[in-house]
Amino acid sequence: MVPLVTIRVIVLLLGATLQSKPVAVEAFPLYTSDRWIVDESGKRVKLACVNWVSHLDAVVAEGLSQQPLDVISKRIKSMGFNCVRLTWPLLLLTNDSLASLTVRNSFQNLGLLQSINAVQAINPSIIDLPLIKAYQAVVKSLGDNDVMVILDNHVTQPGWCCSNLDGNGFFGDQYFDPDLWIMGLTKMATIFKGVTNVVGMSLRNELRGPKQNVNNWYRYMPKGAEAVHAANPDVLVILSGLNFDTDLSFIRNQAVKLGFNGKLVFEVHWYSFSDGQAWASGNPNQVCGQVTGNVMRRAGFLLDQGWPLFVSEFGVDLRGTSVNDNRYINCFMALAAQLDLDWALWTLVGSYYIRQGVVGMIEYFGILNSDWTEVRNTSFLQGISVIQFPFRGPGLLEAKPYKVIFHPLTGLCILRKSLVDPLRLGPCSNSDGWEYTDQKILSIKCIYFCLQAEGEGKQAKIGNICSGPNSRWEMISDSKMHLSSQINNASTVCLDVDTNNIIVTNTCKCLSKDNTCDPRSQWFKLVNSTRKSTSTLFIEPMFSSMEKEVSGNH
Repeated sequence: MVPLVTIRVIVLLLGATLQSKPVAVEAFPLYTSDRWIVDESGKRVKLACVNWVSHLDAVVAEGLSQQPLDVISKRIKSMGFNCVRLTWPLLLLTNDSLASLTVRNSFQNLGLLQSINAVQAINPSIIDLPLIKAYQAVVKSLGDNDVMVILDNHVTQPGWCCSNLDGNGFFGDQYFDPDLWIMGLTKMATIFKGVTNVVGMSLRNELRGPKQNVNNWYRYMPKGAEAVHAANPDVLVILSGLNFDTDLSFIRNQAVKLGFNGKLVFEVHWYSFSDGQAWASGNPNQVCGQVTGNVMRRAGFLLDQGWPLFVSEFGVDLRGTSVNDNRYINCFMALAAQLDLDWALWTLVGSYYIRQGVVGMIEYFGILNSDWTEVRNTSFLQGISVIQFPFRGPGLLEAKPYKVIFHPLTGLCILRKSLVDPLRLGPCSNSDGWEYTDQKILSIKCIYFCLQAEGEGKQAKIGNICSGPNSRWEMISDSKMHLSSQINNASTVCLDVDTNNIIVTNTCKCLSKDNTCDPRSQWFKLVNSTRKSTSTLFIEPMFSSMEKEVSGNH
């Protein structure tokens, strides 16, 4: 198995740049409109967030001993994220002695003298603030840099999350008193009322454990939602499901009843380990098909019911050494692009002050490295940049609906330069507008040229005679991501990418059973878009030149 880092670095070496970034949102507060999150003008706002941990033992946003707060906020923005899911423990708002404890005192109580010295040197304005004021300072810095914030109640007691038996999992657990929870939510909502970049509150992270049940979910979660809305009617109210926030299926048949409208969002978590070691032990196509189906049944159906769905946690080991993660992330990317989901990456954090008793623990899921100075895996960041930008939604009807042919492994799309140049991968914002017809022909809208297979190991091409079997493309395999065509009504080939990012066709890989092969170069997803493409601006002139080329060849 080739590590993720190695697989994706070719994208940067070929000179691809980060794709279009989310723009600053000016029309706060945010609302919901059908399945979309929108601003005051009704235009879609896509949440492209990163999780910033602030719920561990010190109750201080991680990284302030490594870099100045403003530098971290600017780095978040420069990496293309437009929001932060900022975690907090309930006791920060319900235990006055904890809330009033200074950052210095909190570190002292944990014996973190080195962190004290570092924060005092790097963030002197933070070191003697009470913990709640330090939290507010982080939110303000993010706002000063046009970064939205979602306040996430992660746990009750400060510390790492999560297990079934940690006492923080469900209403009635040792550390999860529903009344105290509602009081804490109310206080947090009140503190940030009028802080415009605070756009949402996530009521509780990863409900779980032996006490979890649907009846008590409906008993308490709406109460928490009503309390937050009463204290701060501007924020989106974000509700999590059961089983570590992987299951919202119970809402299919019993809607959440609230006294307010236009603010309710649901959240779901999806990691490779949500399905154990299935990705490493099974055939990637079959696992992707099965897991995607489960995600849709447990949560994705909410989009069809007209509710926004926020994938508030996903992520991988960015060292690229986990087969489980490397296979999962491509399947995730395909669904995230296809559904144009809102999301939050786990995590920003490159290292922790202290986690589970280990001082300075390195976080290999962190987008930043251990000293918070560099991106840990630039090719991964390149890959997810395509989903930082919306493909469609209210107010984004810049072009008639079309499709892009998205390649999840690289985060790029199939592009053409001309009729005679080879098709290559490149930024999806430069893609032609494709159409997938009922006859299973992939044609470029408006110019009537189609994608064709020439043979095994040969470059795919664009042609204008689209009636042959080599112009029909079936979506095969359980993943529905192999685009397959026939040559001379005989051999079957699949769309693929060679080492130079040129689009070719090869024998279809790993369609079933084999759990050792790697199909990811052959995974493509047709994604709907209504965004203006830099390529579609030149469709008509290019059509004219193509006609000349074709007529000249006859």
